Amino acid sequence: MDPVGVQPPYEQVKDQIADQTRRGELARGTRLPTVRQLSLDLGLAVNTVARAYKELEADRLVETRGRNGTFVLAARSQVDDEETRAAAKALARAAHRANLSLAEATRILHDSW
Repeated sequence: MDPVGVQPPYEQVKDQIADQTRRGELARGTRLPTVRQLSLDLGLAVNTVARAYKELEADRLVETRGRNGTFVLAARSQVDDEETRAAAKALARAAHRANLSLAEATRILHDSW
């Protein structure tokens, strides 16, 4: 954690867990510390860690099972990456055909996000 970093603390927590998952340091099925425990360990507010966990769950990197805890799911697959690349290429081709600038195409993607 970088307390004076540009990224908000919840994003730092999220990115660290996501990176550890993708590198295989946190294997599928690994139980993460409770929100309360991780907040104490890192010296962060409970809501900060809860937000990081919520975003990791939205990214399908972890799964919360109620009182049983939060567990690591498999890292995003190569198939997901290939589908994303194909969709990006399709957007680029469509934007080019419509004579949109990169900034305009990026805005469309951002608005869709």
